[in-house]
Amino acid sequence: MAGEQVERDFAGGAVVAAAAGFLFYAAEIGGVGGRGADSYELSALFRSAEGISIGTDVRLAGVKVGSVSSLHLDPETFRAEAMLSIRDDILLPDDSIVSIASEGLLGGSFVEIQPGGSPFNLAAGDEVMNTQSSVSLVTLLMRAFSGSGQ
Repeated sequence: MAGEQVERDFAGGAVVAAAAGFLFYAAEIGGVGGRGADSYELSALFRSAEGISIGTDVRLAGVKVGSVSSLHLDPETFRAEAMLSIRDDILLPDDSIVSIASEGLLGGSFVEIQPGGSPFNLAAGDEVMNTQSSVSLVTLLMRAFSGSGQ
């Protein structure tokens, strides 16, 4: 009887340890835990931030280098302001372009950085001046089928 109890306790402990390991792994992969000390924030204004939300990946050359840390409407310009949390080891030229891109027809959206060639880099708290909003698939299809080039 005592041996069965020890086996059940061991099995229960193993299940709890495995669950904790999975939770830790999911938190690390998902970037849960907020903005760390090893990142800095940049702001970017978009005409439309359709498709992105807090936690959306920020990618450079297809590699995740950060995430969207906040998203709100600027009441003066009526533009969406995204705060981007970028890894400290990534220095971006001040003429870089930040755009909202899609992973494909059925995929999600992400924020893409195209680095510029300026010798001057963006610093924490700076605003990225060159932005491109997301393109609506419905709008593109309407333009294609209507034959208008506008």
